[in-house]
Amino acid sequence: MPYGLYISAAGAEAQSERLQVISNNLANVSTAGFKREIAVLQAKHSEAVNQNLDYPGNRGVNDLGGGVFVSETVTDHGAGPLNNTGVPSDLAIQGEGFFRVRDNQDNEFLTRAGNFNFDRNGLLRTQSGHLVLSESGGPVAINPDSTEPWSFNTAGMLQQGDAQTPLAVVQPQSLGDLVKVGDNLFSPLADNLTSIPFVQRNVRQGYLEMSSVKPAAELMEMMTTSRAYEANVNLIRNQDELTGQLLNRVLRS
Repeated sequence: MPYGLYISAAGAEAQSERLQVISNNLANVSTAGFKREIAVLQAKHSEAVNQNLDYPGNRGVNDLGGGVFVSETVTDHGAGPLNNTGVPSDLAIQGEGFFRVRDNQDNEFLTRAGNFNFDRNGLLRTQSGHLVLSESGGPVAINPDSTEPWSFNTAGMLQQGDAQTPLAVVQPQSLGDLVKVGDNLFSPLADNLTSIPFVQRNVRQGYLEMSSVKPAAELMEMMTTSRAYEANVNLIRNQDELTGQLLNRVLRS
């Protein structure tokens, strides 16, 4: 493959992957607790260097760049705006921290999406049916047969009559230890979760943390990325035409 075509193809592929990430962000602009993703572009070495046929920095023809590629996709954990829903089982964490939840296979995850609800047995669950966990690691529950009202205070304490159950609000040592697993859930890579002290918590009942995606900024990113993709595709087309013209001249001569 001619070197120019190789560079342009790498650029088009990278911008295509970046467009997919941006499109997913925009698709979740109204999803509670969603954290936007960022595609990180990185320069590539030449093919000869990648195949260990040469080394970078040799100042030869193989020291030319090999275009760009998406090296990783990282999560922007910036807080989203709070929306007053008025639903008593909706909870939002203002500041640091994540809710702990557990699925039916006893796998535990973290989430900032607090659009919870109580099932018919009084267990607090996520929209996907995962159990919301207490500070002790057990389920958070109310007595559905009781006429006494229930509420959450700012420390994340569920109160119903004399019964109190503190929610698990935890923070990993590093946000880089979290991996997205879908449904606004994160799986910690390391078992280094720290419970946030009650006096430092600010849990808002009747509120939801909305998506951290800013539609206007994301649309601008999409336009810029689309133009970069089109520019690379046009370069591929032009170089293909030039190669074809060169071959025709050679065959006619």
